[in-house]
Formats: sequence, C-alpha cells, structure tokens
Amino acid sequence: MVSFLKKLFTNEFDTTEQLPVLKVTMLGPSGVGKTSLLAAMYDQFDQISQDLQLRAYEDTAPILDKRLQDLKNMVGDSIKPKDGIQGTAGDEPTCYRFQFGETGANPELEIQFQDYPGGWLEKNNQIEKVRTLIRESAAILIPIDAAILMENNGEYHEKFNQPDQINDLLKTVYRNLDSPRLVILAPVKCEKYMQDNPAKLFDQVKKGYKKVLNQLAGEKLLPKVAVIITPVQTVGNIVFSRIEKRGDNQITFYYRKRTPNDPYKPKNTELPLRFLLRFLLKLHLDKKRNYWIDWLMDTFGQNDSLRNAVSRFSQGSVDDIEIVQGISLLKLTD
Repeated sequence: MVSFLKKLFTNEFDTTEQLPVLKVTMLGPSGVGKTSLLAAMYDQFDQISQDLQLRAYEDTAPILDKRLQDLKNMVGDSIKPKDGIQGTAGDEPTCYRFQFGETGANPELEIQFQDYPGGWLEKNNQIEKVRTLIRESAAILIPIDAAILMENNGEYHEKFNQPDQINDLLKTVYRNLDSPRLVILAPVKCEKYMQDNPAKLFDQVKKGYKKVLNQLAGEKLLPKVAVIITPVQTVGNIVFSRIEKRGDNQITFYYRKRTPNDPYKPKNTELPLRFLLRFLLKLHLDKKRNYWIDWLMDTFGQNDSLRNAVSRFSQGSVDDIEIVQGISLLKLTD
C-alpha cells in the first residue's frame, strides 16, 4: 500500500512543496482530438474563470501551444482516421501536466491527463498498463470524433472510435469499485451537430456507446459511477464538410469555416474540468473517503477559499450537457 501511494502521489514539481495529484485517463483513438481538447481547454480557462488558474508544466506547454496554433489555422483541413486506438508513440504514457489553484496564490493540485502509447491494446503485456492508468484515475475522459459517429449513419464509428474496446477495458477495471468514479463522454469536432440538431448528437452518443452505458448502469456500478455527455467545440467556427474515400480504403474527413472571416471561437472547453471539480468537491462534502483520494480531499478541507472558488466555478452555466447517471455524485446543493 505504501509503495502504491508513493507512486500515485510522487512526481517532479517546480514548486517547493509536493502537490497532490489528480489523474484522468483519456481513452480514444489517435486523431480523435484528445490533444486539441486539452489545448483548447487550457487556452480558454483564464477567460472563463477569474478565481482559479490552470498552468501547464514546461514539458506540457509546448505540445499544447503547437496544437493550439494548428486549431487556429484549421481551415480546409482534413482528418484521416487511423485504424485502432493508437494514442501516442513510445514505451511510456504521455502525461499532460497542469498546476491548478487560486488566481494569485500557490498551486494546490496537479492535474494529470494521461494518454497511452499506440499499440498497447494490441499487446497482452501492455493492456494491463492501460488498466492501471484507468484504475488510478478519478475520472476517464472519452473524446468522441463526432463526424465519425454521425456521418453515413455511423458507418465508421465502431472501427475508429472503438467503443467496444473501451467497454472491454471497463469490464475489468470497474469490478468491485471501492470509490466513486466519473466517466466523461466528450464529442469533439461537433460544431455542425450542435448547430443543426443537438438532441440528435446526444442520442447518437448514447446509441454508439450503448454497451458502455448499459454496463455502467448495472446494479453494482450505478451508485458509484457518474456519467456525463459534454460536447466540446474545440474550434467553434469549423464544421464538417465532406468525406472522401479512395480505392486503398483511405477515408478522409474534411472541415471548413462557416464563413471565410470566422475567428477561432471555441465553446464549452471548460466543461470536462468543471464537472471533474464538481465531482471531487461533492465527494469531499459527502465525506466519501478512500486511500487514493484522502490527500486530495484534505486539500479542499483545509482551504476554505479554494473550496469556495471551486464551488463557484463548478456551479457555473452547464448548458449543452446531459447527466446520464449519478446526479447524486455531482449535485452540490439540495
């Protein structure tokens, strides 16, 4: 137990004090938009919250800055879905690290968004590493390529968004849960669908991830797992345009600006973090204790100012979301 806690909470920081670590595992195929989601979230956070700040570590900021520039320049761009859940390359997970705390004060928390290397799910000796990432995380974030889900009646969804592989992972990891968890389904590249018919997008997410949702709604998991759908428009004025198919089975999804002069204007990028913080604060208020979250809960318990700032932020506008289950794990007031 001691070695596990040391592994969970030990890392290198550019502050003199060791910070408690909150881990979030990202599940989704390469190219789905995981890095884009984080880049937009990071870039827009300061414009959304006055009381709280989010700062990327030196090893994370350059990656997000580059992807942010790509998003701002995204016009006439194309996305080529790749086969399977691939993530990043290498032998270790990519960890996007952020310091989080009140504006004008020292950080109180490190938030780590973890992405695993490509091919791990194809190797028996690596699958357990993915399971460990999920097991150590308070939440999982599942970015969903909305165009792949929606276009051609979801013809490419099973192959490229990989909901069955996600379902298989959770079957193992979420057995005998001893603490609540949060699952965030986040459609990205969804600008067209949020403008045309948001209800249809929500319905297709529930249909496309029916196995996952049915499993999480089972008798054992329903009281312990909160599930939300939070569409995120990572660019804001880029919409799906068309699909091109070539003889070699190459499928390309194209996007365009609504009008040539439309600016970069993302929307709802803060929602995943807002609900993550709401979930954690609710656990603290309910005094739900567990060895992997005790230190984190003490951070809220010992800092009234931070707790109040998080409460204000997490209770902000929550339009364009759906709480599928677990509202009692997210509701801060009666």
